Amino acid sequence: MDKKYKLIYGAMFMLTGLTVLVFSIVMGKSYELILRNTISGFIISGTVVFMLTDAISRGKGALSYENYDKKLPFVICYFAGLILSVVLPFVPNQFWPYMALFVILSLFSNAEIGLVSGMGFLLISVMMEENGGIGELFLYVLAGAVAIAMFRDLKETTAVGYPLAISMMMQTILLVAYDVLFQNRTLSFNLMIIPVLNLMMNLTILLIFLNMFGVYVIRKTNDRYMDINDPEYSLLANLKEKDKDEYFRAIHTAYLAERVAHELGLNSRAIKTCAYYHRIGIPENKTKWKDVEPLYTENDFPVEAVEYLHEYIAPKKGSARSKEALTVQICETVIASIMLLIKQNKNATINYDDLIEGIFKKKRESGELMDYDVTFKEFDTMRKILKREKLYYDFLR
Repeated sequence: MDKKYKLIYGAMFMLTGLTVLVFSIVMGKSYELILRNTISGFIISGTVVFMLTDAISRGKGALSYENYDKKLPFVICYFAGLILSVVLPFVPNQFWPYMALFVILSLFSNAEIGLVSGMGFLLISVMMEENGGIGELFLYVLAGAVAIAMFRDLKETTAVGYPLAISMMMQTILLVAYDVLFQNRTLSFNLMIIPVLNLMMNLTILLIFLNMFGVYVIRKTNDRYMDINDPEYSLLANLKEKDKDEYFRAIHTAYLAERVAHELGLNSRAIKTCAYYHRIGIPENKTKWKDVEPLYTENDFPVEAVEYLHEYIAPKKGSARSKEALTVQICETVIASIMLLIKQNKNATINYDDLIEGIFKKKRESGELMDYDVTFKEFDTMRKILKREKLYYDFLR
């Protein structure tokens, strides 16, 4: 982890406890409560920092979206949540926007960290209240947990209406239950005014945030894939000018790899990018990762695509390689073999079934599959898919 973020996370830990201490004094809490609140603040921030550093140590897959590479948004949201947690006790607890805060924190980290940090801020607010109790915890923890579950897997095609409706309904039920069960109020029309206002506030915050998140996080990645996976993209166009054989090898490999990825439920866009660009440096004799990495970073390749490219070009020793890497490798082997045979004799009769069987048999017998995180079923599915593409192979002529 970068030294910069070690300092930032250290500041998160210290400032949380100190902020709770200062506001506890300002609010005239007793010595015992000041001590309790301050210690609790340090425990909460320490837990969040521990979970963050643990997730970072486990790699990019432990954090959602691109949060491994872009850690600052969570830090900003954390400090905003900290300020809210000590200010909200001055506001009636039925108006607290914690459901939206839970979702925001989780989307900028992961579901577990979002839940724990949201609960931590909620606990601070309850402790800072004059008569805080279990009722607020019951209300907002359950509402926050449901909302996180509803929004934990956002995609460009995700319709947010359904998760919003479920989250709002849960918030309404819990707000009413809080008033009836914990405040002992009689169910009436006036009782619904506060839940409605709370829902409007949370709905507004979520709609604004989800729209921004979709534009700047989800759609940005999708739009970038559309650009770089265009055969006429500048890097590929440059490859075509320098080495047409390499260009067409990349184009055909990408087509097959995408077909396999779709049927196996893999990340087809990232796999297609890997198939297009893993040999982009060949015309200039750039085959090492350090030589081609600048091309990917300068062209703003999505994080997961760069991961696959890195794994393909310079795999880590002793660790299992992904099925995505195997997909690209097998598809490239098939295309390269067919292109070589056609180059030797354009009118050659090629038994594609035998060719593909031979490639897969060699992979099995060599023990190479032991290096990949792939099941025999997935391996066999790849073989069947590639055998179905006979008409496409004829197109290579």
